[in-house]
Amino acid sequence: MDIANHGLQTSIRVEVPKGDHHKALIACQVACPVHTDARGYVRAIANGDFEQAYLIARGPNPFASICGRICGAPCEISCRRGKIPRTDDDGSFVAMDRPIAIRVLKRFVCESYGAEARPADQILTGLRSHIPQIAGDAEEMAFLLRAATQGTLIPAHGEGVAIIGSGPAGLSAAHDLALLGFAPVVFELEPVAAGMLAVGVPEYRLPRELIRREVAVIEALGVKIRCNTKVGRDVSFRSLRQDFSAVIIAVGAKQPRALGLPGEPGPGVYGGVDFLRAVALSESLPLGSDVVVIGGGNVAYDVARTVVRQATYDVARMAARLTGTRRVRLVSLETLEEMPADTVEIREGEEEGIERLSGWGPVTIRRGDQGKVVALEIKRCLRVYDDQRRFAPQFEEANRQILDCDTILIAAGQAPDLSFLAEGGADVEQFRPGWPKVDPVTLMTTAQGVFVAGDLAHGTRLLIDAVASGKKVARSVYKYVTGRTLHPETLMGFIPLDRYQRERGYERIRRVELSTVSADERLRDPTTPVEKCLRADEAIREASRCLDCGVTPVFDGARCILCGGCVDVCPTLCLKIVPLADLQQTAEVAEFLASQLGESADLENNSAILKDEDRCIRCALCVERCPADAIAMERVRFQTEWRNA
Repeated sequence: MDIANHGLQTSIRVEVPKGDHHKALIACQVACPVHTDARGYVRAIANGDFEQAYLIARGPNPFASICGRICGAPCEISCRRGKIPRTDDDGSFVAMDRPIAIRVLKRFVCESYGAEARPADQILTGLRSHIPQIAGDAEEMAFLLRAATQGTLIPAHGEGVAIIGSGPAGLSAAHDLALLGFAPVVFELEPVAAGMLAVGVPEYRLPRELIRREVAVIEALGVKIRCNTKVGRDVSFRSLRQDFSAVIIAVGAKQPRALGLPGEPGPGVYGGVDFLRAVALSESLPLGSDVVVIGGGNVAYDVARTVVRQATYDVARMAARLTGTRRVRLVSLETLEEMPADTVEIREGEEEGIERLSGWGPVTIRRGDQGKVVALEIKRCLRVYDDQRRFAPQFEEANRQILDCDTILIAAGQAPDLSFLAEGGADVEQFRPGWPKVDPVTLMTTAQGVFVAGDLAHGTRLLIDAVASGKKVARSVYKYVTGRTLHPETLMGFIPLDRYQRERGYERIRRVELSTVSADERLRDPTTPVEKCLRADEAIREASRCLDCGVTPVFDGARCILCGGCVDVCPTLCLKIVPLADLQQTAEVAEFLASQLGESADLENNSAILKDEDRCIRCALCVERCPADAIAMERVRFQTEWRNA
């Protein structure tokens, strides 16, 4: 609720709950692109039921173990715990609390019950028999595995679907298509599956064995992956359209974007993603001893931190492709406060010796004798974005400096390569080179039976967005090939919690501080993971901070005597009793009051209890305090199943 001033009179602005109000309260699940029931698995961890937590996390997400390591975690950004004021013992405000560490909690359960710990057949067996105690979209995979035998969904008849690209979007599409009865075949350019997960994410962030084991679960469903196969060279796009019932293009944005700087073309200047790929595949890429990385995002830090590791680790072994690198500097247009890289990347990069020049833009790459890179000229950037937040950098032309260097790695964006469309893809229209026109609902291109997923569908986003895109396109292909629509059927129920209680002192527990390997230890071996996993006691303690937003106090207006006891006892001041006349009479509010009290409602002599959902910590003190038993704690429960409409 908000307070709004109108002249001399103060009125309270309120929102009337909608039909999906209770589902929207679970902000972490709403924020997740694949609607993972984060609250469900976090609370399962708090209760010590770790296997149940894994099954909930894995249900809608074929890359749960990988997401536990590198997900951008939009669920944490939306976590309601981060909106609760934190106070001192005397009640004075200190700061806003911090969200639940959802991503690292996912990693914790995956390390015990996920692809890291169990073979593919055991994981699939567990998911087939999974009937979650906390239901929701988490049941999705289990339902699809059982649906054919239950007759609730008519599967496809083994029709082949070609998928170009084995990144998270392509493999997620293949995963769900296999569950829907198709025979997906994935064509991958690289010698290993998983796309940029395998050749673009450094091993210190994502172990290669984990990737292989996660992919093995998808293959166990019947997905075929053909590596070292380039569409347009080894197989034509035209033949894929002829031989398969549908084609999904999920190549991602892997081509490094050039900046067009004077002196850029030539030896000693490489794309950042090309460098990461070379390191991942143990290919030769000659770098000098003084490297400058251009870019301010996470990829730029992946590049810079990988250079540092390769330089420090066993120089004798690595000499063929990286000799004697000792200095790594990172140049970004953005200031430190504006840099898009995660704070943890910046901090850990500094611990590892990366020098940062924030607020500078590249001007010219200088070359000396025989065309070798000798320096990068940069100038001060005054502003990166205009008032409408459009990219429009402004520079102080007179404020320049020269950075002596012998190698430059550019990590300032990537673009897709769709050159394979030259043979058989003329009807795939592109609104600009490399970016096809796409139906935002079906993800089908202008060519019948040709779909896209991942970066091509929505631009470069998070890993979990690519997963969601792959799952979405799988359902569109199902409808296109079979003519049947997949309809999500969601059942909602409310469960009274007569003995509801919370962990002692949960509202005062501070977020866990994740342990990391020391900088010296990280640099001894470039494959050493930086993050450490939580211990069981740490995971349970952190999970107990969850507010369990699926539980909420429910007020019975017929029993309420308006004593104000609930308001008095509320520790976060989220409740307020006010006369109806004090409410802003918006059309929505007026319509609701008329439906409850009639058109001639007496606003002066009737009151309402207002609740600020962002401040409620589900402590149930209001329930204990109410003398009229007018308040009860209830859990909302969702169960979503996919059926043929």
